[in-house]
Amino acid sequence: MKKSIGIYIHIPFCKSKCYYCDFNSFSHKSHLTEAYFDALKKEIIINSERAAEYEVNTVFIGGGTPSSVEPKYIEHILELCRKYYGLRDDAEISIEANPGTLTDIKLKTYKYIGINRLSIGLQAWQSRLLESIGRIHSIEEFVNNFSLAREIGFSNINVDIIFSLPDQTLDDWHETLSNVAGINPEHISCYSLKIEENTVFWEKYKNGQIKEIDDRLDREMYYMAKKELSRYGYNMYEISNFAKKGFKCRHNLIYWKAESYLGFGAGAHSYFTGKRYNNIYNVEDYIENYLKNEGKYIEGEVVIDNKESMSEYIILGMRLTKGISILEFEERYGINIMDIFGERFDKLIERGLVEKKDGRLMLTETGLDFANQVFMEFID
Repeated sequence: MKKSIGIYIHIPFCKSKCYYCDFNSFSHKSHLTEAYFDALKKEIIINSERAAEYEVNTVFIGGGTPSSVEPKYIEHILELCRKYYGLRDDAEISIEANPGTLTDIKLKTYKYIGINRLSIGLQAWQSRLLESIGRIHSIEEFVNNFSLAREIGFSNINVDIIFSLPDQTLDDWHETLSNVAGINPEHISCYSLKIEENTVFWEKYKNGQIKEIDDRLDREMYYMAKKELSRYGYNMYEISNFAKKGFKCRHNLIYWKAESYLGFGAGAHSYFTGKRYNNIYNVEDYIENYLKNEGKYIEGEVVIDNKESMSEYIILGMRLTKGISILEFEERYGINIMDIFGERFDKLIERGLVEKKDGRLMLTETGLDFANQVFMEFID
């Protein structure tokens, strides 16, 4: 039986850069689209031999805004994945999209080429908040795009929403939650805003134009999300992710279970054969290296030793609400997790942040609030 991997494909183009976004994405480089995809195709082909012994279980096309480019580019990329990689017939194939960039033609093309999961970035249900965070779509565009996707036959749709936005009230957040859950997507991702460096929000924050939301309100919003989405039949399976039964994101589970994946495109990250590495971030350099320098593209590479691998496995796995299996850890590393990390887990259990239950170690309700403190225990 072949081992499985996931593939991540990065599309760095956007119509407009959101104020909170620190991803490797650009709103002024669409003139590079043709050359970028030529380089991307070359990277995918060059790397295929390395993955010959693997089958591909998931493909995630992210960005940026993949739905901002013509669908022919996405079609060509998936053709290569099928031709050069062992892409399973039942693979989960996701694409990120923003409202206002989806059209009838794009959605029909996505469906035709085998994309079976859409991830639509809404972020908030209020026009004033959308404007304040630099989104360029309306609520009406989101609703129309969602309805169109359903008509075309997409039966696995995620919606991204954000809480703790500047000037967002508890009532705003409740309205967003209830309206999104009310249209019944299969998956909802709820992220707490973090003001990151090199963003518009970072400059506004430094200049005193915006403030970070109060910690207590942030937690109230989080509790509200858990309660409200549970009421609509969504199961919280990871710190920020909620799904209807059978609709967990298979690709993201690869990350949280510290399994192998290959990333293609400018700034894309990979975890493969015990190494973590990333491609060149600069789009122009990425294109030049692939088209002229025979694919010298890796900017950073780290060999993950066994102890570091164990720590990563714990930190990532503890994000899942069911935590990590003591038996699976032993099968993977050949040693009982408590023999190495028992003292740290005992301390966390004593503090009420972690519990040991049915052969698993998982965050408690309190631990979900202080997850970063738990994770820090396993960073040496």
